[in-house]
Amino acid sequence: MSFGENVKKARKSKSLSLQELSDRCGVSRSMLSQIERGEKNPTIQVACQIAEGLDMTLSQLLGEDARKEVIVIKKEERYIYKDEHSGFERHLLSPSFPSRGIEFILNIIPYKKASGIFPKHKKGVKEYISVAKGKLRVKLGNETYDLEEGDSMYYEADIEHSFTNIGDEDCHYYLVIDSNNVYLNVLQNHIIGE
Repeated sequence: MSFGENVKKARKSKSLSLQELSDRCGVSRSMLSQIERGEKNPTIQVACQIAEGLDMTLSQLLGEDARKEVIVIKKEERYIYKDEHSGFERHLLSPSFPSRGIEFILNIIPYKKASGIFPKHKKGVKEYISVAKGKLRVKLGNETYDLEEGDSMYYEADIEHSFTNIGDEDCHYYLVIDSNNVYLNVLQNHIIGE
């Protein structure tokens, strides 16, 4: 299924109208409609906003849902999302499980390009970064951090964040998104609410 078909399926499974999803994710109703019909391919930031609005990870929304205990993902089989405007590439290196909130990702930002602003994640989502090649500027709200090859960082991702290549070559960095606390809180609230 295409990204747009996955958005439509997820929206309908949650009984949300286009307007309700628009209100939740900050993407216009008309843009959502065009995405669902396959007429528009969203930027990675918009795709992330839609995923947040649906209470899903981007990987889940892309349909990268594997259920085996041992999973090998060959390089040529990995899910890649490329932003046509910036050239930003997102390579999913791990399977995405609906009940487990860990994603392992390789991001590549071309020379002199930026990711754009990613929306706030839900409270409890943590991100870990390690720069494998080049130089990376990480902006968290109003704070800026410059990382070089081999540098790592951790932060709580319930804040707007963006990434900029500040080196003189493509920047490759690994990103781990940990949503486990979010899923545990939802589960605890569900159990307590029963």
